[in-house]
Amino acid sequence: MHDVSQWLHLISLGSLGLSCLCAVVIAEHVSHHPQRMGVMNGVWPIAALFGSVFVLYGYFRHGVQDAREVPDEARETAPFPIAVAKGTLHCGSGCMVGDVVAESLLLLFPSVAVVFGWHWLFQDRMFATWVLDFLFAFAAGIFFQYFAIVPMRKLSPQEGVRAALKADSLSLAAWQVGMYAVMGFAQRDLFARVYGGPLPASRIEFWLAMQVAMIGGFITAYPVNAWLIHAGIKEAM
Repeated sequence: MHDVSQWLHLISLGSLGLSCLCAVVIAEHVSHHPQRMGVMNGVWPIAALFGSVFVLYGYFRHGVQDAREVPDEARETAPFPIAVAKGTLHCGSGCMVGDVVAESLLLLFPSVAVVFGWHWLFQDRMFATWVLDFLFAFAAGIFFQYFAIVPMRKLSPQEGVRAALKADSLSLAAWQVGMYAVMGFAQRDLFARVYGGPLPASRIEFWLAMQVAMIGGFITAYPVNAWLIHAGIKEAM
């Protein structure tokens, strides 16, 4: 398994490095060409941290037309699948921020996991971690949705919170389900075979798994977002 662990380490370095580069390229471009929907200035580079070159391509193919400087008559109406993908990335970027903050918090303060069920509710620390992940991801996702839906519908703060909860609660839950499925496989099967057990967030291979897990979240959240947009519950982007 030594060769496999070396390859995983190199793949992790390459994948995460490429994703960071894509995020920097998008962030630099969007700083000069800000999006009409302000929250998307953060969504695109954050999404590139897991979507890598696919999000980079998506931004320059379908995102740049949403810059404030582009006149209305020059903008193309995004096909429904693209609008759904944008909405899913918007949801996922909030989830990613929440998950990264939660995992970093537990890395710095491992005893926090006890508060969320480790030892007294769950024997496996991973499940307690997932509880905290979900809470942070949900809060960050609703925050992102709030700043998308309020300007579009011109809502009051109270109305905005209610609308954000209605628009994104199901989507956020679906995203986390896909993410947990991938992380569960990585920690309990792949890493257990290669390293003899689950890996902590201090290992770069853990973040490669998290990157792939976010793609899993995109896959499970995409059909939910399609339904929400089609039903008029969530705004197309």
